[in-house]
Amino acid sequence: MPEQKTIGFLFIEDFADWEYGLLAASAVEWFGARAVSLTSDGKPVTGISGFRLTPDRSARVDENTDLDAIAVIGSDQWAGKAPPDAAVLLTAVASRGGVVGGICAGTLALARAGLFENARHTSNGRDWINGHEAAYAGDDNYQDVPHAVADGKVISAPGSAPGTFALAFLKTLYPERDSDLARMRTLFAKEYAEAS
Repeated sequence: MPEQKTIGFLFIEDFADWEYGLLAASAVEWFGARAVSLTSDGKPVTGISGFRLTPDRSARVDENTDLDAIAVIGSDQWAGKAPPDAAVLLTAVASRGGVVGGICAGTLALARAGLFENARHTSNGRDWINGHEAAYAGDDNYQDVPHAVADGKVISAPGSAPGTFALAFLKTLYPERDSDLARMRTLFAKEYAEAS
């Protein structure tokens, strides 16, 4: 049996409730991963919906040496005047070969950590990301697309793309699971095909 992989989900105050569910649930239910919730200081945070999340642990590097991957979940706070600094944890996970992903404003944390310097990526729009993190390293690697972008082990997505974020993230973390990923993609696509 393959070794269980651990994915950290980094949440901050006013996190976007719709951005992590497909990834977290699919990773655990279909891929046998372990999902761990993190907040900057280990204290509870509240989502946009008002739902309160009590994390498993803080985002300190020494508490997260077991992470195979980390997903930074969006919040308007990432674009605020004093966003948390997640760079040390993100670069620690990346430096040991882990997958690092960001969705919506969570992509700002990746930009600040320098993870886009050599990776194609996307966000909520070229002007949006540059408006919050002007001239960040790798801004010329920006891809203006409505879906997730994976480059190496760096995954990024606009806030409107939680489905492709989940798929790209899991494909990067589990490259050997092509058939499971294909089924997942078909399931997600069927919803939109039949609704239109």
